[in-house]
Amino acid sequence: MNSLTRFADPVYCIMRLFAGIMFACHGAQKVFGMFNGKVATEMPMQIFGWIELVLGILIAVGLLTRVSALLASGAMAIAYFKAHASGGFLPIVNRGEMAVLYCWLFLFIFFYGPGRWSLDALMKRGAPASPTPTP
Repeated sequence: MNSLTRFADPVYCIMRLFAGIMFACHGAQKVFGMFNGKVATEMPMQIFGWIELVLGILIAVGLLTRVSALLASGAMAIAYFKAHASGGFLPIVNRGEMAVLYCWLFLFIFFYGPGRWSLDALMKRGAPASPTPTP
């Protein structure tokens, strides 16, 4: 099993990419009516659509990954409790399983970080070393 460990970060980065793209697609459905979606007419749904679209793109490319993932996780927790929890206790019953899954996935991304295939990692590598103060 240890031989698979070397693939952990690349596979994680691919998972982060697809999770971000799928999250952005949910936002595009609400904001633009893309992918057989309907443009959200209520202001809270429009706001959540923009949150999903922008944060999904940022997570996908790995830019401001930790902040974006934490905000996305919080948004999905709010979505679950505002839109789904009143329909029953279990997510499978109240159709909130995607909100719960995204919430926990983005919380994991927050703790794991961007990974090596990300714009955050690229910018960190290209950043000059901080100068040491001279007395």
